[in-house]
Amino acid sequence: MKKFLLFIFLLPLMVLAQQTADLVKITDMYKMKQMSAISLSPDGKHAAFVLNSIEPEGNNKWEYKYTNQLYLVAADGSSSPRALTYKESASQPVWSPDGKKIAFVRAVDGKPQIFFLSLEGGEPVQITKFRYGASSPQFSPDGSQLLFSASVSLADLLKDKELNPTAAVPKWPAEKPGFEQNQFLQPNKALPNPDGTTEEIRAYLELNVAEKKAKVINKLNFQEEATTSGDQSFSHLFVVAAEAGSMPKAITQGFHRFGGASFTPDGKQIVFTGNNDNTQHPDRALESQVFIVNADGSGMKQLLGATGKSYTSPSISPSGKWLAVQVGTVSFVNVPELAVMALNGTAADLVMLPFDRNKGGLTWSKDEQHIYFTAQSNGGAPIFRINVKTKKSEQLTSIDEGISNFSMKADKLVFVKTAVANPFELYTTDLNGKNEKRISSFNYDWVSKKQLSFPEKRTFKNEKGLTVEYWIMKPANYIAGKKYPTILNIHGGPSAMWGPGESSMWHEFQYYAAKGYAIVYGNPRGSGGYGEEFLRANVNDWGAGPTSDVLTSVDLATKEGFIDTSRLAVTGGSYAGYLVAWIISHDQRFKAACAQRGVYDLGTFFGEGNAWRLVPNYFGGYPWEEKTRPTLFRESPINYVDKIHTPFIIFHGENDLRTGVIQSEMLYKSLKVLGRTVEYVRHPGGTHELTRTGNNRQRVDQMLRTIEFFDRFIKH
Repeated sequence: MKKFLLFIFLLPLMVLAQQTADLVKITDMYKMKQMSAISLSPDGKHAAFVLNSIEPEGNNKWEYKYTNQLYLVAADGSSSPRALTYKESASQPVWSPDGKKIAFVRAVDGKPQIFFLSLEGGEPVQITKFRYGASSPQFSPDGSQLLFSASVSLADLLKDKELNPTAAVPKWPAEKPGFEQNQFLQPNKALPNPDGTTEEIRAYLELNVAEKKAKVINKLNFQEEATTSGDQSFSHLFVVAAEAGSMPKAITQGFHRFGGASFTPDGKQIVFTGNNDNTQHPDRALESQVFIVNADGSGMKQLLGATGKSYTSPSISPSGKWLAVQVGTVSFVNVPELAVMALNGTAADLVMLPFDRNKGGLTWSKDEQHIYFTAQSNGGAPIFRINVKTKKSEQLTSIDEGISNFSMKADKLVFVKTAVANPFELYTTDLNGKNEKRISSFNYDWVSKKQLSFPEKRTFKNEKGLTVEYWIMKPANYIAGKKYPTILNIHGGPSAMWGPGESSMWHEFQYYAAKGYAIVYGNPRGSGGYGEEFLRANVNDWGAGPTSDVLTSVDLATKEGFIDTSRLAVTGGSYAGYLVAWIISHDQRFKAACAQRGVYDLGTFFGEGNAWRLVPNYFGGYPWEEKTRPTLFRESPINYVDKIHTPFIIFHGENDLRTGVIQSEMLYKSLKVLGRTVEYVRHPGGTHELTRTGNNRQRVDQMLRTIEFFDRFIKH
């Protein structure tokens, strides 16, 4: 009897120990491995791919670095993946047509160069030693040549005899004040002398720029991700014999940018995208055209192009007869259309294939009856295919999972899949999406030992009649009948999309659930993955409408009985940082809030952020225009800062130029002047991508600071 009573007494402790033994930890982030750039061999028997890992850096136990290496796996899963490269990072693998070697890219002296790796053994062999570097390699169909792209600076292009044989200057205006016809770009042969002639003074000033004593900016797009620059660069295409020591030959020329290139199946021509407008500065020319050129660089002609149109993602059918392409507008608040035409056709011959989602990875089936692609849709990113003749589409993989990358050969699809049960793994199916099989275990082994929280999908209709989807995640140690603190987590973009198939939040969601929080997240109006009407539903309405959607999801989730409405927190980054500030200035239900890398004043954001085109695209004009100024004032959270009383932590990377740090400085300083409860955290060197690809110690720091701040005001 005593033993039985002891067992009854110990049972709750045993259950509790079992529940807490394998919760997701913050440092589990270091275990996550991600696969990308899958490339199936010509016979479809093997797949090469890139594996991204996080590894200790040096002797500092707190620092971790990213590494990228090439791996090989049997496409049917009959053998485990094995590493092909070590030490220096490697990327962009492509197979030779005979399947005997793989070309890939590796940095040499700070520039990307192409290497060959023989599958018969031996060390990688460097093929290109090109002064501009070499990226995006592709073999010609007979394997004798490589097609690649390279970035060339304006200074180099002006004096490059192959890319600029006539020593010309751009025909489009370079926008240097006080100079006509770009004559200032002609070489200045004077010696630097600050006390000399005008030409000698100009030479001295040019020297200061070259030696980084000054930045001279005349271009419109001068803000990069982490710094500003007045430099211009241009992407050009080259071919080179597929053997070491060969000299590349330019396929494109001039002061333009080209990319997205591929050989036609007969190897005689190359199809690519670009913009060769000679009338507009490249920063102002937003259109994209499709071109075709002979493999020797002769006979270049435009296949598709029109004012206000963007033609992208050209994909040639296996026979070379057909071309698939996406057709959009220069505004990115739209869903590009999928179209096909004869390769020798014109825009009038385009046949539209309806599919109201953003599409990626266009790939023709061998019989040319279908085009395969991935598309973010309703919380996932499945593989779809569309019948070219009937125009009917099919979903081949689950809507609750995300396919980030795939390759198709013979009778196989091999892809990287994200699911709640596993953040990244390789899978194979047949061409109908059937007979799925996992062929890697990079994350499977450690994740399978963890207690995970699985999201439950819900929907409602908002006042516009749009169906809004949201998900509820219970704490990992959920006990029925108990109420839990809850985090409303909002996505950025504003056109991003979250759901069970989205990979970037996998660890953060599971970590918060492991810390005892319930999580509510969803896709308010303006999100991607629901078609163009839904995408454009927040035009001229960044604040009130999306706020209504995310707060309705919290209200409905609360009715399920396990959410403690006295312990609510809200967080989000980028556009979601904006929305967090908007919400807490209009609603007082949250006990703590966190905004990361946000936008708070749309007028200054136009000048400060490199994503400034969001302003005219969403609000129809510029801050100085009478018609636009009232809208920007109405939609800027900074103008409601006096209504914020929620304890608030604000994050920004010090080198974030996508949104700009002045945004967070304004918000923080205003709240401090008002005497509100606010904390401001800056991450030195951090960019807008800090939480995704930034310094790993800073990624952990931001997540820990967020949960620690919430814990101060939301007692468990």
